[in-house]
Amino acid sequence: MSRPTVLLVGADSYVLRACERHQVDAVVISNSGAYESGRIKLPPGGRVIRVDEVTNVEDILGALHREGLGGQKFDAVQTTWEYAAVTTAVLARALGCRTIDPVTALHFRDKSLQKARLRDAGVPVTRAVVVPDVFDVSEVPFDFERAVLKPIAGGGTTSTSVVTSRKDLEDASRAFREQKETNRTFLLEEFVEGDEWMAEGIVFGGEVIFFGLGAYTEPCLEAVTGQVPISLRRLDPTKEAEAYASAEPVVRAAIAALGLQDSVFHMELFREPGTGRIVFSECAARRGGALTQEQVQAKFNVDLAEAALLCALGRRPELKVSVTPDVIGCVGFYGSAGTVISYPTPDELIAEPNVIFAQTYVPPGATLSTKFSASADMLGAILLATETVEDFDNRVVELRDWIDERLVVARPHLNSGQRWAWQAATWPDREYRDWLYEGR
Repeated sequence: MSRPTVLLVGADSYVLRACERHQVDAVVISNSGAYESGRIKLPPGGRVIRVDEVTNVEDILGALHREGLGGQKFDAVQTTWEYAAVTTAVLARALGCRTIDPVTALHFRDKSLQKARLRDAGVPVTRAVVVPDVFDVSEVPFDFERAVLKPIAGGGTTSTSVVTSRKDLEDASRAFREQKETNRTFLLEEFVEGDEWMAEGIVFGGEVIFFGLGAYTEPCLEAVTGQVPISLRRLDPTKEAEAYASAEPVVRAAIAALGLQDSVFHMELFREPGTGRIVFSECAARRGGALTQEQVQAKFNVDLAEAALLCALGRRPELKVSVTPDVIGCVGFYGSAGTVISYPTPDELIAEPNVIFAQTYVPPGATLSTKFSASADMLGAILLATETVEDFDNRVVELRDWIDERLVVARPHLNSGQRWAWQAATWPDREYRDWLYEGR
């Protein structure tokens, strides 16, 4: 029997690992950044093809034909890349193979369509108004005490802000015009006070066969606004059973209403203070970021990437859920603006107490901006395991301080004298003297 072949839109090391374990041949469509990173770990027989844009069907079809794969029979097309969800669905239709339905994929991308469908199904959902063109908000009604302005099909809090008045909305519109924002169709969404949760799950045959909850230490948007890299932890189904009991009806009803059949999902929820009511925010047909793969595997013994691959191929994942009593979560870290000289390696990070895994994303020599603009903007992230939530919260602070003490960043916009002074203060044992030759 021949091995199945899957077309992966975007490089995902964990999905590629699952391909090797399940003897699935992989053809990876990669953008230039991932292609040049040197970090794509192909399984034996795997193949990677660079394209200019992984969200462009024409780019991908053209590349496949140029590489002699125009007539290749794929068993499935799969993606972890948020922005390529609809592209993947349409591409699979063109190639005649399994994937998510394009209209279903659209409802996991366009947040206005998503919220309208859930509202019709009776799922508690945040109120929202479509902003047809964020460059002109003169006709957009503003009847919120506070609202979130975000791209209608965005991701990771990119180009997202909080507005509290019509003036705020008009100021944001003017700023987007001046910045020449490429996304112009936005959503104005009710701001919900309270805890921000996420549900990572697996659905097969339209049935949710697994979901696990997590909670941000502080709401994701507030973290970006306050310039604090995100930290979050997984909620325990035994110790925090009440959370699961309140969230489960919303999770299951939302997935049923959106029509997802065979996939993993990442859902954002709010728990209102006082009432405890769970309100749906948004959902994506892929796993979450910020070490979500590692957190879910460490807490629940569930490999979301493997599940995503098997679901794409039409195979029901065989789950062996085993919940650890440890508090499992992650902490992201960033740095001050400038050129990165050095910072702790993953091995050095893992040697610290409670750290069980670490990833770094920014190579030495890269330039950090004055501030990060999205939740995914991080130097790196650490996976933690502690005995209590209090221990977890304390270790988040301690580890960020420990990393900051060892992070070396050359500040930007210094003149020559300031750079010499910075060098002398940073490496006092390496003297670059300015001296005169005395002769023999």
